[in-house]
Amino acid sequence: MKFKTVNITIDGNWIAVEEGNTILQGARQFGIHIPTICYMEDLSPYGGCRICVVEISSNGNGKAFLDTSCTHQVKEGMVIQTESPRVIRARKMLAELLVASAPNVKLAQDIAARMGILKVRFPMENNQCILCGLCIRMCYEQMGGKALGFASRGVDRRVSMPFETRPETCRLCRGCDYVCPGMITPCPGIKDPGELCGRCIRLEEMPKCCPSGTFGCFCEQNPL
Repeated sequence: MKFKTVNITIDGNWIAVEEGNTILQGARQFGIHIPTICYMEDLSPYGGCRICVVEISSNGNGKAFLDTSCTHQVKEGMVIQTESPRVIRARKMLAELLVASAPNVKLAQDIAARMGILKVRFPMENNQCILCGLCIRMCYEQMGGKALGFASRGVDRRVSMPFETRPETCRLCRGCDYVCPGMITPCPGIKDPGELCGRCIRLEEMPKCCPSGTFGCFCEQNPL
Protein backbone atom coordinates (compact mmCIF):
# COMPACT_ATOMS: atom_id res chain seq x y z
CA MET A 1 0.00 0.00 0.00
CA LYS A 2 1.44 3.34 -1.05
CA PHE A 3 1.13 6.39 1.15
CA LYS A 4 0.77 9.91 -0.18
CA THR A 5 3.77 12.05 0.69
CA VAL A 6 4.42 15.78 0.83
CA ASN A 7 7.72 17.51 0.14
CA ILE A 8 9.11 19.75 2.85
CA THR A 9 12.47 21.31 3.73
CA ILE A 10 13.95 21.02 7.22
CA ASP A 11 17.17 22.93 7.96
CA GLY A 12 17.94 23.08 4.25
CA ASN A 13 17.33 19.36 3.70
CA TRP A 14 14.60 18.37 1.24
CA ILE A 15 12.63 15.35 2.46
CA ALA A 16 9.41 13.53 1.58
CA VAL A 17 7.14 12.88 4.57
CA GLU A 18 3.94 10.88 4.75
CA GLU A 19 0.89 13.12 4.58
CA GLY A 20 -0.79 13.51 7.98
CA ASN A 21 2.45 13.25 9.94
CA THR A 22 3.62 16.05 12.17
CA ILE A 23 6.84 17.99 11.70
CA LEU A 24 8.32 16.18 14.69
CA GLN A 25 7.50 12.76 13.25
CA GLY A 26 8.97 13.70 9.89
CA ALA A 27 12.13 15.09 11.47
CA ARG A 28 12.67 11.96 13.57
CA GLN A 29 12.27 9.70 10.56
CA PHE A 30 15.26 11.41 8.98
CA GLY A 31 17.39 11.69 12.14
CA ILE A 32 16.80 15.41 12.70
CA HIS A 33 16.78 16.10 16.45
CA ILE A 34 14.10 18.31 18.00
CA PRO A 35 13.99 18.38 21.84
CA THR A 36 10.71 17.44 23.52
CA ILE A 37 9.29 17.20 27.03
CA CYS A 38 5.55 16.54 26.88
CA TYR A 39 5.68 14.31 23.77
CA MET A 40 5.68 10.53 23.92
CA GLU A 41 5.20 8.15 21.02
CA ASP A 42 1.79 6.42 20.97
CA LEU A 43 0.24 9.18 23.10
CA SER A 44 -1.72 12.05 21.57
CA PRO A 45 0.35 15.24 21.06
CA TYR A 46 -0.23 17.93 23.64
CA GLY A 47 2.08 20.82 22.77
CA GLY A 48 2.02 22.18 26.30
CA CYS A 49 5.74 22.52 27.00
CA ARG A 50 6.53 24.14 23.60
CA ILE A 51 10.19 23.08 23.82
CA CYS A 52 9.77 21.40 20.41
CA VAL A 53 8.98 24.78 18.82
CA VAL A 54 10.26 25.33 15.25
CA GLU A 55 10.14 28.19 12.74
CA ILE A 56 7.78 27.60 9.81
CA SER A 57 7.18 29.38 6.52
CA SER A 58 5.25 28.47 3.39
CA ASN A 59 7.50 27.72 0.42
CA GLY A 60 10.17 29.89 2.03
CA ASN A 61 8.04 32.98 1.37
CA GLY A 62 5.90 35.10 3.61
CA LYS A 63 6.23 35.73 7.29
CA ALA A 64 7.69 32.86 9.32
CA PHE A 65 6.06 31.89 12.59
CA LEU A 66 6.80 29.64 15.55
CA ASP A 67 4.74 26.59 16.38
CA THR A 68 5.09 23.27 18.20
CA SER A 69 6.45 20.57 15.89
CA CYS A 70 4.60 17.80 17.75
CA THR A 71 1.18 19.21 16.81
CA HIS A 72 1.79 20.90 13.44
CA GLN A 73 1.11 18.65 10.44
CA VAL A 74 3.35 18.80 7.39
CA LYS A 75 2.14 20.52 4.23
CA GLU A 76 3.52 20.59 0.70
CA GLY A 77 6.36 23.08 0.26
CA MET A 78 6.70 23.85 3.95
CA VAL A 79 10.10 25.26 4.99
CA ILE A 80 11.15 24.57 8.58
CA GLN A 81 14.06 25.76 10.71
CA THR A 82 14.75 23.80 13.90
CA GLU A 83 17.73 25.79 15.16
CA SER A 84 17.29 29.35 13.93
CA PRO A 85 18.23 32.20 16.33
CA ARG A 86 14.53 32.85 16.90
CA VAL A 87 13.90 29.21 17.81
CA ILE A 88 16.91 29.04 20.14
CA ARG A 89 15.83 32.20 21.96
CA ALA A 90 12.33 30.82 22.48
CA ARG A 91 13.59 27.45 23.73
CA LYS A 92 16.06 29.03 26.13
CA MET A 93 13.35 31.19 27.69
CA LEU A 94 11.06 28.16 28.03
CA ALA A 95 13.87 26.08 29.51
CA GLU A 96 14.73 28.80 32.01
CA LEU A 97 11.11 29.05 33.15
CA LEU A 98 10.92 25.26 33.41
CA VAL A 99 14.03 24.85 35.55
CA ALA A 100 12.96 27.77 37.75
CA SER A 101 9.65 26.05 38.39
CA ALA A 102 11.05 22.54 38.94
CA PRO A 103 14.84 22.77 39.52
CA ASN A 104 15.13 19.32 41.07
CA VAL A 105 13.34 17.47 38.28
CA LYS A 106 15.93 15.66 36.16
CA LEU A 107 14.40 16.52 32.82
CA ALA A 108 14.29 20.23 33.69
CA GLN A 109 18.00 20.15 34.59
CA ASP A 110 18.83 18.22 31.42
CA ILE A 111 17.06 20.72 29.19
CA ALA A 112 18.60 23.72 31.01
CA ALA A 113 22.11 22.31 30.70
CA ARG A 114 21.76 21.54 27.02
CA MET A 115 20.50 25.07 26.41
CA GLY A 116 23.60 26.45 28.15
CA ILE A 117 21.67 28.00 31.04
CA LEU A 118 24.01 28.74 33.98
CA LYS A 119 21.84 31.21 35.90
CA VAL A 120 18.10 31.64 36.27
CA ARG A 121 16.56 35.11 36.38
CA PHE A 122 13.27 33.97 37.90
CA PRO A 123 12.42 33.02 41.49
CA MET A 124 13.16 29.36 42.15
CA GLU A 125 10.30 27.14 43.18
CA ASN A 126 10.42 23.48 44.11
CA ASN A 127 7.67 21.82 42.08
CA GLN A 128 7.89 18.14 41.23
CA CYS A 129 5.21 18.40 38.52
CA ILE A 130 6.11 20.16 35.26
CA LEU A 131 2.53 19.92 33.90
CA CYS A 132 3.60 17.88 30.88
CA GLY A 133 0.31 15.96 30.98
CA LEU A 134 1.99 12.63 30.21
CA CYS A 135 0.38 10.94 33.21
CA ILE A 136 -3.11 12.10 32.17
CA ARG A 137 -2.75 10.90 28.59
CA MET A 138 -1.21 7.60 29.71
CA CYS A 139 -4.12 7.02 32.08
CA TYR A 140 -6.78 7.89 29.48
CA GLU A 141 -5.29 6.50 26.30
CA GLN A 142 -3.24 3.47 27.29
CA MET A 143 -4.65 2.29 30.63
CA GLY A 144 -8.29 3.28 30.19
CA GLY A 145 -8.39 4.51 33.79
CA LYS A 146 -9.58 8.09 33.23
CA ALA A 147 -8.57 8.81 36.81
CA LEU A 148 -6.44 11.94 36.28
CA GLY A 149 -6.96 15.40 34.88
CA PHE A 150 -5.88 19.03 35.12
CA ALA A 151 -7.51 21.11 37.84
CA SER A 152 -7.61 24.92 38.20
CA ARG A 153 -5.88 27.40 35.89
CA GLY A 154 -2.85 29.63 35.65
CA VAL A 155 -0.35 29.35 38.49
CA ASP A 156 -2.75 27.07 40.39
CA ARG A 157 -2.95 24.51 37.60
CA ARG A 158 -2.18 20.99 38.80
CA VAL A 159 -2.75 17.31 38.06
CA SER A 160 -5.41 15.83 40.28
CA MET A 161 -7.86 12.98 40.66
CA PRO A 162 -11.57 13.99 40.67
CA PHE A 163 -12.27 15.79 43.95
CA GLU A 164 -8.74 14.67 45.01
CA THR A 165 -10.07 11.18 45.69
CA ARG A 166 -9.00 8.00 43.88
CA PRO A 167 -11.92 6.89 41.70
CA GLU A 168 -12.91 3.28 41.10
CA THR A 169 -11.65 3.60 37.54
CA CYS A 170 -8.06 3.90 38.83
CA ARG A 171 -6.40 0.51 38.34
CA LEU A 172 -3.37 1.22 40.51
CA CYS A 173 -1.27 0.30 37.48
CA ARG A 174 1.32 3.04 38.21
CA GLY A 175 1.48 3.90 34.52
CA CYS A 176 1.35 7.55 35.57
CA ASP A 177 4.47 7.11 37.71
CA TYR A 178 6.25 5.33 34.86
CA VAL A 179 5.99 8.31 32.50
CA CYS A 180 6.35 11.11 35.08
CA PRO A 181 9.62 13.11 34.74
CA GLY A 182 9.32 14.12 38.41
CA MET A 183 9.71 10.48 39.50
CA ILE A 184 13.22 10.13 38.08
CA THR A 185 15.92 10.06 40.77
CA PRO A 186 17.65 13.47 40.98
CA CYS A 187 21.30 13.85 40.11
CA PRO A 188 23.64 13.47 43.12
CA GLY A 189 25.29 16.70 42.01
CA ILE A 190 22.28 18.68 43.22
CA LYS A 191 22.68 19.61 46.89
CA ASP A 192 20.15 22.39 47.48
CA PRO A 193 16.72 23.10 46.01
CA GLY A 194 17.14 25.39 43.03
CA GLU A 195 20.85 24.65 42.50
CA LEU A 196 21.91 24.17 38.88
CA CYS A 197 24.32 21.32 38.22
CA GLY A 198 27.05 23.48 36.68
CA ARG A 199 29.68 20.75 36.53
CA CYS A 200 27.67 18.88 33.92
CA ILE A 201 27.93 21.82 31.56
CA ARG A 202 31.74 21.75 31.34
CA LEU A 203 32.36 19.98 28.05
CA GLU A 204 35.77 18.64 29.05
CA GLU A 205 34.14 16.49 31.72
CA MET A 206 31.48 14.95 29.51
CA PRO A 207 30.11 12.34 29.24
CA LYS A 208 31.16 10.98 32.66
CA CYS A 209 30.74 14.10 34.78
CA CYS A 210 27.89 12.70 36.87
CA PRO A 211 28.26 9.33 38.65
CA SER A 212 24.91 8.15 37.34
CA GLY A 213 25.29 9.64 33.86
CA THR A 214 22.36 12.02 34.22
CA PHE A 215 21.49 15.72 34.58
CA GLY A 216 22.76 17.60 31.61
CA CYS A 217 25.24 15.01 30.42
CA PHE A 218 25.43 14.59 26.67
CA CYS A 219 25.71 10.80 27.04
CA GLU A 220 24.48 8.91 24.01
CA GLN A 221 22.53 6.53 26.24
CA ASN A 222 20.49 9.40 27.65
CA PRO A 223 19.35 11.46 24.64
CA LEU A 224 16.60 14.04 25.03
